[in-house]
Amino acid sequence: MSSPSKRREMDLMKLMMSDYKVEMINDGMQEFYVHFHGPNESPYQGGVWKVRVELPDAYPYKSPSIGFINKIYHPNVDEMSGSVCLDVINQTWSPMFDLVNVFEVFLPQLLLYPNPSDPLNGEAAALMMRDRPTYDQRVKEYCEKYAKPEDIGAATEEKSSDDEDEELTEDEYDSSDEQVAGKADP
Repeated sequence: MSSPSKRREMDLMKLMMSDYKVEMINDGMQEFYVHFHGPNESPYQGGVWKVRVELPDAYPYKSPSIGFINKIYHPNVDEMSGSVCLDVINQTWSPMFDLVNVFEVFLPQLLLYPNPSDPLNGEAAALMMRDRPTYDQRVKEYCEKYAKPEDIGAATEEKSSDDEDEELTEDEYDSSDEQVAGKADP
């Protein structure tokens, strides 16, 4: 390859020609979403996630930045930000890898073989080590709530702020409604 920009273009085209749906962000080729399906024979099977990919100027010499937009329950994925803790992306990236590797090998391996000893989500890691069947059930609940195929289009940056409202307890929700209602003009 003559330059990182040519390589970026080629890798993006390879990804688009594979089975992955790719949505461009803005007009450049540096930021985009990829629809990623959970691996078969795992608790993530049936889930679809919108994964944000950001390619640095030095790609492929510098690794892509990867983050889940809709929520996923996993020891190595931060539940709030969607950041991924994966050595092959964060520390041991090589220009030999490409974007198809990320979605066909690295992310499926991450979901199939979580590493609870290096967690970004401590609660998920502890539950996985303590009670694997309950952990698997929680993963499936998250898939059903946040990663249904028909909901993938709604998994945008705005949706993550809507999800924060769901985190409120009933009392907090009721009190915030009363406060808003009390301020409206009759």
